[in-house]
Amino acid sequence: MAEARQAAAAAGLSYAGGVSPQLAWQLFSSGQAVLVDVRSAEERKFVGHVPGSVHIAWATGTSLTRNPRFVRELEAKLGKEQPVLLLCRSGKRSVAAAEAAAAAGLHNVFNVLEGFEGEIDAHQHRGGSDGWRFHGLPWVQD
Repeated sequence: MAEARQAAAAAGLSYAGGVSPQLAWQLFSSGQAVLVDVRSAEERKFVGHVPGSVHIAWATGTSLTRNPRFVRELEAKLGKEQPVLLLCRSGKRSVAAAEAAAAAGLHNVFNVLEGFEGEIDAHQHRGGSDGWRFHGLPWVQD
């Protein structure tokens, strides 16, 4: 995580930084960090999720309405010091969530780069070149 912090500082990011899906799994599975899925409940149910991850939605419902309690929920569940890895679909909402957390004084919050499904490709598909699932990391579907 030190490398992520250094890269974030060099890039002028307001939050702790970004980690690869592989490093996120290593940190989460070894108990060094908590993995928080910031996607909607619908995304988790229909697309899948990482077993053991904590769910705190950054936005809710099919219209993805911003959750105004996100930072309060994050702090209430995990405190301010616990290393936290935020995971969304492609790594964009988790950046916004990490920025909000940092602005509220949570400085141990990292973004999981690439997200759960990865970026959309030229054929309008996700998961063909990056993302948690692309790398073969553990996940389940309800």
